[in-house]
Amino acid sequence: MEVSVLNIQGQETGRKVSLNDAIYAIEPNDHAIYLDVKLYMANQRQGTAKAKERSEMSGSTRKLGRQKGGGGARRGDINSPVLVGGARVFGPRPRNYSFKLNKKVRQLARRSALAYKVQENALMVIENFTFETPKTKSFVEMLNNLKLSDKKALVVLPGADKVVYLSSRNLERAEVMAAAALNTYKVLNADVLVMTEGALEVVDANLTK
Repeated sequence: MEVSVLNIQGQETGRKVSLNDAIYAIEPNDHAIYLDVKLYMANQRQGTAKAKERSEMSGSTRKLGRQKGGGGARRGDINSPVLVGGARVFGPRPRNYSFKLNKKVRQLARRSALAYKVQENALMVIENFTFETPKTKSFVEMLNNLKLSDKKALVVLPGADKVVYLSSRNLERAEVMAAAALNTYKVLNADVLVMTEGALEVVDANLTK
């Protein structure tokens, strides 16, 4: 499959690039996508939620009432979970929410996400670019030229480019990412995926090992 290469002025350069069928033309695997997105979201969780249990609360250990005959639930001290303001039973504890996912499953998920973008005609290839100085105005102008001003765009570069990143970070609906850090969640979360020629080569190398 061939795609026309555009420049940052939104004009065709007259060149075309071939998309690797082993990545962009596969039958997407929805379950692999689900697992990879679940892993990404789990890794975003801090896992620092903590509730005090009975032994961790301060308060008298005096038994408040008789064991039977009170007409209500039996309870001991003021820290009893039965009482308002008492301890919490089986409350959250600090934990790590991440889990293991095989490398081949993660790669399949990313290939599937990219294949979906091709099917939706939501993948655009532009020539490699950078800006002389960090200017949000330059990045906005590029998005306007590509007719992406009203869409959530993910721009994928061959590597880290601080100038381009600083030019985009104030924009709510645009994000810049290095090809090596590309993940399933970010691809699916974008309306349009904008990849440079250099980024295509990096993605091909990473997902066809």
